[in-house]
Amino acid sequence: MKAVRHDVYGPPEVLRVEETEPPVPGEGEVLVQVHAAGVDPGVWHLTAGLPYLIRAAGFGLRAPKRRIRGLDVSGRVAAVGPGVTRFRPGDEVYGIADGSFAEYTCAKAAKLAHRPANLTHAQAATVPISGATALRALRDAGRLKPGQTVLVIGAAGGVGSFAVQLAKALGARVTAVCSTGKADLVRALGADQVIDYTRTDFTDGTHRHDLVLDIAGNRSLTLLRRTLNPRGTLVIVGGENGGRWIGGNDRQLRALLLSPFLRERLLGLLAKEQHADLDVLRELIEAGTVTPALDRTYPLTEVPAAVARLMAGQVRGKLAIQVRTD
Repeated sequence: MKAVRHDVYGPPEVLRVEETEPPVPGEGEVLVQVHAAGVDPGVWHLTAGLPYLIRAAGFGLRAPKRRIRGLDVSGRVAAVGPGVTRFRPGDEVYGIADGSFAEYTCAKAAKLAHRPANLTHAQAATVPISGATALRALRDAGRLKPGQTVLVIGAAGGVGSFAVQLAKALGARVTAVCSTGKADLVRALGADQVIDYTRTDFTDGTHRHDLVLDIAGNRSLTLLRRTLNPRGTLVIVGGENGGRWIGGNDRQLRALLLSPFLRERLLGLLAKEQHADLDVLRELIEAGTVTPALDRTYPLTEVPAAVARLMAGQVRGKLAIQVRTD
């Protein structure tokens, strides 16, 4: 099969298409014939091996342990391993599979769900990581209630584009922060108010919110606290520009340490991947409440270009890699 691999850490150019043997599903795993895969910042971090914390976490100190990249997947079940009862060959699925930039990949059955019937594979492949992250940030960490106000910083990105729609579905009033060129997209997603951060300082304390989602940002906790109501909640989802060792995770660590001494709740979001969240997202998507914001698709041979465009901040919503036609 064809797969996008890399043997060393580095820029997107280290990714290349090679022929390799298809994987074999083990206990509790599903072999998926990949139709499309999503592109998210995690792919870039695993390609570059940055921050170094990723390498220390078991992904390989000097070189990547797993050589095939890609995490989000949408496709068709080709075979199931021992112990799998939720799926059968031929089922249309979407979810998370380490190594989805390939014609076939293995995924844990617990990280897959049936694909939303009203989406193409390319659309479905943009949902799992970003959609589930947004859902957990609002529902679980943020404890969002109907009628509350939400500020989404980074609203035009992968997680942000889902967060705006999910917050509206949960009954909140949403203020979205993005750049000038992405404001029309965010309005179309349903934001009640859009702030262009290049023109307006939304951290000046003029407007405060019950829940603030800071997605892949780099603003200080002091500034972010100015956007919160006295008993409000800040949820930090990822982060960039925090250095080569721990990246943006330093803000999450400081938030955890400070929160017990403050009126506000300051939280970081821990990764947790489960099919129950994918089932919730499927129901919302099939009801027409949530729609993936698919910017464009790339063929498997152009994965480096897709990753480079994502990290340059040029993407409106999400990108997908089209491996097979629907």
